[in-house]
Amino acid sequence: MKRILYSIAIVFVFYKLVVFTTGCAQIIPPTGGPRDSIPPVMLGAVPKDSSINFKGNKVVLTFDEYIQLERPEEQLVISPVPKTNPVIEAKLKQVTIKIKDTLEENTTYSINFGKSLKDLNEGNPYKNFTYLFSTGSYIDSGRLSGKVVIAETGKPDSTLIVMLHRNFDDSAVIKEKPRYFTRLDSSGLFAFRNIAPGRYNLFALKDQSGQKIYSRNSDLFAFYDSAIVVGSGDMRPILYAFSEVPEEKKSGGPASSPSSAPKRGAAPKKEKKLSYSTNLSEGQQDLLSDFILTFNDSLVVFDESKLHFTDTLFQPVTGFTISRDTSGKIINLKYPWKEEQHFRLILEQGIAKDSSGLELAKPDTIKITTKKKADYGTLKLRVRNLDTAQHVVFLFFKADKLEQAEPAYSKELNFSLFHTGDYQIRILYDKNNNLKWDAGNYMKRIQPEKIISDSKKYTIRANWDNEITIELPASPPADVLK
Repeated sequence: MKRILYSIAIVFVFYKLVVFTTGCAQIIPPTGGPRDSIPPVMLGAVPKDSSINFKGNKVVLTFDEYIQLERPEEQLVISPVPKTNPVIEAKLKQVTIKIKDTLEENTTYSINFGKSLKDLNEGNPYKNFTYLFSTGSYIDSGRLSGKVVIAETGKPDSTLIVMLHRNFDDSAVIKEKPRYFTRLDSSGLFAFRNIAPGRYNLFALKDQSGQKIYSRNSDLFAFYDSAIVVGSGDMRPILYAFSEVPEEKKSGGPASSPSSAPKRGAAPKKEKKLSYSTNLSEGQQDLLSDFILTFNDSLVVFDESKLHFTDTLFQPVTGFTISRDTSGKIINLKYPWKEEQHFRLILEQGIAKDSSGLELAKPDTIKITTKKKADYGTLKLRVRNLDTAQHVVFLFFKADKLEQAEPAYSKELNFSLFHTGDYQIRILYDKNNNLKWDAGNYMKRIQPEKIISDSKKYTIRANWDNEITIELPASPPADVLK
């Protein structure tokens, strides 16, 4: 009996030790170790990479870990450009390439995966992994590199592609796909590798259709003036991209939402009255700008005899001119404004009429007060390395909107009044001397005017003597990289 009680006591003590020990213990989850940041490694290929005398229609690539293909349609670069793209699939640790096109004789082919080939767990990309093979007895070693710049901004755009054509007809880029294409990096640089030596026409394109064809003159496009010879030197061309016709901007906001869009076949609703707006800011007239009336519809009648520009005592003011723009919507009043002046602009009933016969509902009087000089800053702009024969124009931008264009006729430009704010200054080489940037025209073989942008911010303060020094390059933008 004593032995039984003794055994029960031992079990009870052991039980209490287990319960209280585990209850007080702190549970610490196991650590996972450092994050895997190593991209997949290819262990082998059948046929092997850079094979020659290739005769098959299937390639299998094996990697050291499970892999995936992410958006291959956006990343893959296959050269030469096939008529029918191969089928490329990832499964477990293998990538299978099934060739659907008829391969050309004595031709080097490359498949660049861009950033699409990644490991399955962490998504580490095997950047620009390229598989090569040749249907001939050697691998082509031709190379070509260069850069693409947006001519209007002087900045790169990595969404463009670069194309090489062997057909030298001007219409080839419009009608057929290129022999080779490649993509740009974030700096606008491109590089072709393992291409056949010879002469090519060189283009760049914003390929929104995915067809690698210049089908719309609203697409960003660039062309090099002369044929490029691959294999005869190390020339690195620069292309300047432009849109011949600006792309129409899509309207946003609630007005363009599906629920508020007009039904198909129904004409959009038109305002039932003629109205206008002005360019006054809080009732104040800018000393450096014209007064502008903008109507909501094109006018067929504008009777200047029913417009009266007066002082506050309604005495007529002289020395102003009235003009209309080609749209028929904008009326421009030009006058030599001085600070803190007060005017009245009287619009009689019947002054304006649109094509529907609508008129202003009633006469109106607009009060105009000009700004103070203290609302502006002065600006002294010093220019170094100026060559007036280059027709340099300084374009002042606020938030990518052009505010002012000033030609550089001398090494120092002085402005007694200048609008305040933060500016970016672009340097335009104005070939036709019309104080604005002009796009190119491919069929007329006209290159766009070139712009340099330093991306700096220049601040003009109100009631302040502002000074800016800009050092121009020793020469205008070149057509080749040094």
